[in-house]
Amino acid sequence: MALGLVASVIGAPLAADVLSTTSPTIRNNLCVGGSCLNDESFSGDFNQIVVKASNTRLLFEDATTLANFPSDDWALQANERVINGRNQFMLKNDTLGTIPVTVQAGAGENALFLADTGRIGMGTSMPQTDLHIVGSGATVGLRMQTSGASSHTWAMQSNQFNWFMTNVTDNNVPFVVRSGAGTNTLVLDDNSFVGIGTPAPEELLHIRSSTPNTDAFALFDATAAGSDSAFRLRQNGTIPSTWEFRNQQSSGRLNVGIAGGNTPLKIDNLANNNLIRLGRNGLPGEVNITGTLVVNNTQLNVPDYVFADDYALRPLAEVRAFIDKNSHLPDVPSEAEIKANGVDMTAMQMTLLKKVEELTLYTLELEQARAAQQAQIAELQGLVLGLRQMQE
Repeated sequence: MALGLVASVIGAPLAADVLSTTSPTIRNNLCVGGSCLNDESFSGDFNQIVVKASNTRLLFEDATTLANFPSDDWALQANERVINGRNQFMLKNDTLGTIPVTVQAGAGENALFLADTGRIGMGTSMPQTDLHIVGSGATVGLRMQTSGASSHTWAMQSNQFNWFMTNVTDNNVPFVVRSGAGTNTLVLDDNSFVGIGTPAPEELLHIRSSTPNTDAFALFDATAAGSDSAFRLRQNGTIPSTWEFRNQQSSGRLNVGIAGGNTPLKIDNLANNNLIRLGRNGLPGEVNITGTLVVNNTQLNVPDYVFADDYALRPLAEVRAFIDKNSHLPDVPSEAEIKANGVDMTAMQMTLLKKVEELTLYTLELEQARAAQQAQIAELQGLVLGLRQMQE
């Protein structure tokens, strides 16, 4: 060991003596530094090298001059050398003047522990994973902070109740996992599908309930004033559109329509139960409306014109001829037409009303004819009675 080199880098003497030009061995203890005593005492536990001075620093000075070879100088230093400086042990890049590693005097037991498994423990000498952190308080965390013009700080923390992500800069907690959360509460699979309650989501969002008597609900909850609760369905295909289902806070209705456009369907929050049922009791083709159907069509043409004096009411003989030929009433769509084109219920209702009004006119005509016949019969009966009396 070159003692002259050791003496030159520790204690910073003004001059150095060359103790040996060979490679001597020191078998016992060694004290190096300006504060070493002639009869320095050492503990009897182990052989020791003691660096003893008011400035204790061990310098590794790289004398390499070859191109492309690493040549930075490094130093191990104990404590800062300023008034009110900190008690700490430092690994310093002496060439760059940086201190990448610092251990302060108050660091606890196993503040940093590198196990023989390659695992790192912080606060523990028995790391169970690649990085194992054991805090001294109720909450332990990992803080991440960027520097520069747009500095921002995040923290991942945990305690007995939660694991949570904190936006330290904006003072909010956007992500929380409660300690009682079950297996597969949230899963992001290899297809970027999201599973809630399932390890194998089958769609972009798959919500699964496997607990008995637990429904698989998704709740969209708007709690702020003036806020509706809604979700949207969008596609950008041949005819792009965005539909939305909106629970409107101002009315309590469920509105279904085009986002920013028309709302063709509105359901009142006080609507009765089972107003509309599609299919019932083994009748899959049945549409059952249990409430009152109110039609308000601005194109409605109510057929009161049937009672106008100039209305051309078909003679019943003409109606009979039409039925014999077409097997349906005039102005009423045939079965084939309905199968091909469907039925406009509003138009059909008005057509049926027209037929009822025409039937009323036919009935009134028949009643008028019947009354005339009854008068004629009464007149004839009077004549017959008179003739009988004359014969007697």
